[in-house]
Amino acid sequence: MAYITLSKANSIIKAALAKGAEGGMRPLSVAVLDAGGHLKAFQKQDGSSMLRFEIAFGKAYGALAIGAGSRTVEKFAKERPHFMEGLVASSGGNVIPVAGGVLVKNAKGEVIGAVGISGDTSDNDETAAIAGVEAAGFVADGGQG
Repeated sequence: MAYITLSKANSIIKAALAKGAEGGMRPLSVAVLDAGGHLKAFQKQDGSSMLRFEIAFGKAYGALAIGAGSRTVEKFAKERPHFMEGLVASSGGNVIPVAGGVLVKNAKGEVIGAVGISGDTSDNDETAAIAGVEAAGFVADGGQG
């Protein structure tokens, strides 16, 4: 089974933070999860506010939970609120239904993890996540808006 190594997880984070700096984004927090939803790596920039870990983790966790980037999770929250309430409850509150959670896929299209970013707008968080995933040589899936 393909997986994200610690080295690749750190590469994703480094590139995502670089994208944030390049775009003048507010301080970001980046969580990289493996395909089972377990934390592989996390970094929080100086100046990040509290709960950024929980939000970044929840964006990535939600993407893994439904098998699509968190733009799709956000869409479900708007179109199917009862489903989303159940998903959030059954996850122990770990799902954050907004953009910024991106699936990480290998070249075969297999999901090997997810990245969640919090700190700027959801669109900017997603942009940084995609940049990190692609810089590490993987395929990013942010979901459908």
